[in-house]
Amino acid sequence: MRVRSLSLENFRNYARLELEWPDRLVLLCGANAQGKTSLLEAIYYLATGRSPLTSTDRQLINWSAEREGLAYAHLWAEVAQRDRVREVAIALSLVRTANGGLRLQKRIRVDRQVRRRRDLAGCLNVVLFLPQDLDLVAGPPAGRRRYLDETLCQVDADYCAALETYSETLRQRNALLRHLAEEGGDPGQLDPLDERLSASGVVVSQGRRRLIADLSHHASRIHGDLTGGQEWLRLAYRPNFDPARPPALDYQMGLALEEPAGPPVGVSGEDLVAAFRERLRLRQRDEIERGMTLTGPHRDEMRFFVGEVDLGVFGSRGQQRTAVLALKMAQVAWMRETTGEAPVLLLDEVMAELDRRRRGFLLAQVDGVEQALLTATDLEMFSPAFRQRAALLRVEGGIIRPYE
Repeated sequence: MRVRSLSLENFRNYARLELEWPDRLVLLCGANAQGKTSLLEAIYYLATGRSPLTSTDRQLINWSAEREGLAYAHLWAEVAQRDRVREVAIALSLVRTANGGLRLQKRIRVDRQVRRRRDLAGCLNVVLFLPQDLDLVAGPPAGRRRYLDETLCQVDADYCAALETYSETLRQRNALLRHLAEEGGDPGQLDPLDERLSASGVVVSQGRRRLIADLSHHASRIHGDLTGGQEWLRLAYRPNFDPARPPALDYQMGLALEEPAGPPVGVSGEDLVAAFRERLRLRQRDEIERGMTLTGPHRDEMRFFVGEVDLGVFGSRGQQRTAVLALKMAQVAWMRETTGEAPVLLLDEVMAELDRRRRGFLLAQVDGVEQALLTATDLEMFSPAFRQRAALLRVEGGIIRPYE
């Protein structure tokens, strides 16, 4: 899988860009704030429908264009897969509402047909490594949940649909819980929401469980290679809801002192949904008092362990860097295993964060994918041999030209 062509209009600091990607490793060079990261962000956005850097799509529209009344952005890519070529496009525009305000409109097209975000699954698979990803291990659990969701949504449209249903139902249920707490009313109004939340929540939690198990399998081997066999990484899923755990032990902050037992062998999906619904019923009074849903995958956790050491709590900065590197390379292996195609590898200024050994390992992985795009401010971090086999492009002020 590779991106053959990329077109951007009014995206970040790119007023207009038409780029045919070279058929080899690409190294994007330039000073900070020139548009290197925005190029990788655009490809990631086309793959997932979301930015890895902001939760507000309006920020993606070029501010100069918006100031001049051109309040829109357009992204388009031609993607070559193993057996076909696809077109992916996303258009953003600010439209005037009836009351005079502005609303952001977002349209996704796949092969020129209007599609939903979930339909992007399988069109363009990417693994993005940003400097801030080094905080995945010790940062807040929301970042780890987002990582799991965006990884799964790239390859599994059913998971993405369940996640969308769960998120929207959760929003509605929390609003109703607040209303019941403040105004009173019949708690039976929660029943249809509980049904939807349980059904979609089980799909989400089971998808995450399988993903973490697969990533842990790959990451353990990779981490062992990185540490010369001295340490072995294990990823642990800490679901907020576990049918084998009594309600009193539901995670309040996504943490626990012991591994969850997980669903018993032979338990069906219907049984899990029923157990989830029962857990919601048992905690209903507490949830109404607090005005929020306390049970479900929106409070899940993933932890990184070496032996019995939780790297998020006791790991050194070097151990955390190594764990994230192993995780990202495990994601590459998992995507190749799941889809039959290697994802596009996007590496943004990560060399400066790694020591010589880890740099060498990461650059060696570049040869295992069809397409890899790297950014850097300093070419001297790369060996002459590496630079010789890469296509060097200079990025300056939103303009890209061959490096001289």
